[in-house]
Amino acid sequence: MDITRSIRAIADAADAPGGVIDWASVAEAAKGGVEPGDIRMEPAEQEAIAADVRAARDGLRAASGVEFALPDSVEVQSRHHWIDANVATFERVLRPLEDQAGGLFPGVARSVNSGTMAVTLAFLARNVLGQYDPLLLADRDDHGLYFVRPNIQRVAVELGVGYPRFRRWIAFHEVAHAAEFAAAPWLSSYLEARMEEGVEALAAGSLDRDAFSELNTAMTAVEGYAELLMDRAFDEEYADLREKLDERRGGGDPLTRLLKRVLGFEMKREQYERGAAFFEAVADERDLATATLVWEDPDNLPTEAELNHPQRWLSRVA
Repeated sequence: MDITRSIRAIADAADAPGGVIDWASVAEAAKGGVEPGDIRMEPAEQEAIAADVRAARDGLRAASGVEFALPDSVEVQSRHHWIDANVATFERVLRPLEDQAGGLFPGVARSVNSGTMAVTLAFLARNVLGQYDPLLLADRDDHGLYFVRPNIQRVAVELGVGYPRFRRWIAFHEVAHAAEFAAAPWLSSYLEARMEEGVEALAAGSLDRDAFSELNTAMTAVEGYAELLMDRAFDEEYADLREKLDERRGGGDPLTRLLKRVLGFEMKREQYERGAAFFEAVADERDLATATLVWEDPDNLPTEAELNHPQRWLSRVA
């Protein structure tokens, strides 16, 4: 960790040209606030990770009945690699805000905004285990699958579980997202539209509650289905992993819990829990194939009310 590097980067943001956030300074400051972690691997571990991903693909295909290919890019990343990969995503999503003026003191505003984003990315980089990236709002159609090796190793130790089994289970979760987006070719465009509507409204000084509500409901379905599918497709014992990971999502020291709340982790946790409960109820009542109907059409997404009452969704869709 190099705090001096972070401070220098944010100070430089005040003099940088452009919009309300200096993204180059954000990346530099975020990387100064977190150790990259070690991604040096023996050939045996590299082969094991590749085997995890292939096993996840095959198991998820069999469980869901969805034929899908693995993403174009599968990477084992350090925390710094993850920051570099996601700065571009944040910049794309927040682009409508970039046209806003910096206020009476644009340099100061740019430094504050850039510093806030750097703290956000540094915190995420310390906590993200893996990521399926459909590259929303990008100019290309490829996808990415990332595993942040130092975080997976650290969390496996914190949870008291074996690293190889935990890593494999995380692979099933992230590849489950690839299955979702393959089953729902409309999903990327649907999420993009809601994000654009919401952010553009914020840039105009208003709040589009409908766009954010629809986005939250869709992401609850995305995360909940992946939780169900990863568990039902996993080829090893997972009950202890599920219990310990769920506890971790709500845990941490007071500062960590505060940052999680401020950065929306509590909402993310609710998406996992509500979505998983919804799809568990659907699959237990019918089967996994019925749960997969959610991806046939945007109209099949559960409504806010149906998330709490899965029987209503079954009556409407199945």
